Amino acid sequence: MKALVLGGNGFIGLHLVKALLKSGMSVRVFDNSFNGLISDNRHVDCHCGDFSDNTKILEALHGIDVVYHLISTSLPGTSNLDPVADIEGNLIASVNLFENMVKLNIGKIVYLSSGGTVYGNPVLDMVSEDHPLSPLCSYGIIKSTIEKYLIMFQKLYGLQPIILRPSNPFGPGQGHIGVQGVIATFFNQIKNEQTIDIWGNGSAIRDYIYISDLIDLCVKAGYSDRAGIYNAGTGKGCSLNDLVIKIKKVTGISPTIKYNSARAFDVKQIILDIARAEKAFDWSPCVPIDQGLNMYWQWLQ
Repeated sequence: MKALVLGGNGFIGLHLVKALLKSGMSVRVFDNSFNGLISDNRHVDCHCGDFSDNTKILEALHGIDVVYHLISTSLPGTSNLDPVADIEGNLIASVNLFENMVKLNIGKIVYLSSGGTVYGNPVLDMVSEDHPLSPLCSYGIIKSTIEKYLIMFQKLYGLQPIILRPSNPFGPGQGHIGVQGVIATFFNQIKNEQTIDIWGNGSAIRDYIYISDLIDLCVKAGYSDRAGIYNAGTGKGCSLNDLVIKIKKVTGISPTIKYNSARAFDVKQIILDIARAEKAFDWSPCVPIDQGLNMYWQWLQ
């Protein structure tokens, strides 16, 4: 089998490419830039371009059996600043991708949506895939809309999509400080003796999944003949305040914390029900958050 990984030079993509190669797949990567981890690997076919460049996407699709769609040109925390750019960069480009797949008779796609934004503020403590979608940010709206287009293409043209809704992945390679990836941000702030900024009172609960567990599910999905929507998390929640306590225990450093005003688009609690994915793919997460935090800290050191 030959896989095309769209966004293969990112945090999740780098781990996925490595795992797909190990599984025996041939791998082509499409991204707008590359570093040595990908471009120097003689086993990877690299295509550089913009996701909205239809011609280059068509070139990258030739000879492919399964597409992994990891690209997103926006982030949850900033997507509301320019919803039009979110539509142009993600939604339109994705629909063009699906049309090109139909033209080339490529049926299999694994799309990484978002388990943290598409549901909005859940009405249940444990959120299954059947929970109503009520996103609070443009990022989540676009993700859920792309899902709907995939289902439309499935019904009309026979596309076989597996839609994964990851919670909050973390692990080695997630080294940036920014508006996405709270674990990486907190660790880097502590390491650099900076104040930890928390939006709200720290009670917001999230489901954090270690990167190797998410990648394991992605690989299984690529080899599967299934289609459908599957949550990808751990089924366990951790508040921001508890997360700081855990990081303090791992690092031995007591950080200074600054609590800022809560943001309207931040979900108060999200814990994913992963029973459907566990059953469908004979998969389950096996890295507890405390172990994952320790491994991430060792990598960061």
